[in-house]
Amino acid sequence: MGAPGLLNLLTDVPGLAVGHAADERLRSGVSIVLPASRAACAVDVRGGGSGTRETDLLRPEASVQAVDAVCLSGGSAFGLDAASGAMHWLAERRRGVEVRGHVVPIVPAAILFDLHNGGDKDWGAEPPYRLLGRRACDTATTGAFPLGNAGAGFGAMAGQIKGGLGSASWVEDDGLVIAAMVAVNAVGSVLTPGNRSFWAAPWEQNGEFGGLPFAAAAVDLGIAAEARIARPVAGSHTCIGIVATNAPLDKAALRQVSIMAHDGLARAVRPVHTPFDGDTLFALATATWQDTEGAADRSWLIARVGSIAADCVARAVARGVWAAEPLGQLESACNVMAAAGKF
Repeated sequence: MGAPGLLNLLTDVPGLAVGHAADERLRSGVSIVLPASRAACAVDVRGGGSGTRETDLLRPEASVQAVDAVCLSGGSAFGLDAASGAMHWLAERRRGVEVRGHVVPIVPAAILFDLHNGGDKDWGAEPPYRLLGRRACDTATTGAFPLGNAGAGFGAMAGQIKGGLGSASWVEDDGLVIAAMVAVNAVGSVLTPGNRSFWAAPWEQNGEFGGLPFAAAAVDLGIAAEARIARPVAGSHTCIGIVATNAPLDKAALRQVSIMAHDGLARAVRPVHTPFDGDTLFALATATWQDTEGAADRSWLIARVGSIAADCVARAVARGVWAAEPLGQLESACNVMAAAGKF
C-alpha cells in the first residue's frame, strides 16, 4: 500500500533537487535534476529521433558508476549545450568524479524538439542553452517546483495541444519512494478520441489532473486523429524524463527500471515511440532507503520499483499537460476539453 508523496513531485525522493529555467521569448527551457551526492543512473531510449549526451557512460559495463546531475532541455540538438552549463556550475563547486586531481562532473542529457513553436530562435552565434543550464542549477530546490509551462516543458506540445512538464510520486508504507518527471512533447495525443479524457485517467490519484473519468471513444486502429492532422517530421517531437527512487539500485538494475518505466508513456500517449519521437527516460537511485524487513531481494525490488515508476510516468505525463497554459497557437488541454463538453 502507499500514496502520492507530500509534494507529488520528483523532489519527494530524498536527496534530490530540481531546477528550471526558461526564456519566454525563445519559448524554450531547461530542467536540471541534482542529487545531493553522486548517484547511480541508467537510461533507455526509444523512438527514431533521439538527442542525448553522455548516455554511453550509463551502460552497466562502463567504468563511471554515478552521475552528478541529469539535464532535460528544449532546443533540439542546440539544447545539449545546457548540460555544459550545468557541468561548469558543478565544477565550480568541486562536484564530480576525481580524475588525476581534476574534477569532472558527469551530466547525461536528453533534448526535445521545440524549434517550431513560434518562439524567436534567432539567437545568433551563441545559443542560450548553456546559460539556461546554469540558471536551472541556480534555482534547484528540494521543495515544490512548477509544472506545465516550466523548464524543458515550457515550449513543448502534445499532439496538437500545449505540452508541458509534469511530475508525480508514490510513497510505499515501508518508506520506499518512486517518482517521475517528464517533459511531454509527443507526436501522439494524451487525450482519448474526441478529447474526452486523458489516456492516463485510470492511474490518476486524488484528482491530480482534473478527476475526469476515463471515457474512450471508438479507437482508430491507425495513428490517432490528432497526430494525423499534419505529417510530422522525423525527430521533431519526443518525451524526455527521469524516474527516481531512494532504493539502493545499481546501473544494471536501473536499466531494467528505465525499460519498465517506458510502459508509462505507452499508457499516457498514443501513438508512442514512433519514428518521429526520441523518447528517453533516465532512472536514478539515491540509495537512502533501507529494507528493514529484509523482504526486498534484488529481482523483486527491481520489479517493484519499475512497476510503480511506470504508473508515475503515466501520471506525470497527464499532470504536465493538464497544468500547461496556452502558448501562441497552442491551446491548453483544459480549453480543448472544455470545448469538447467535458466541463
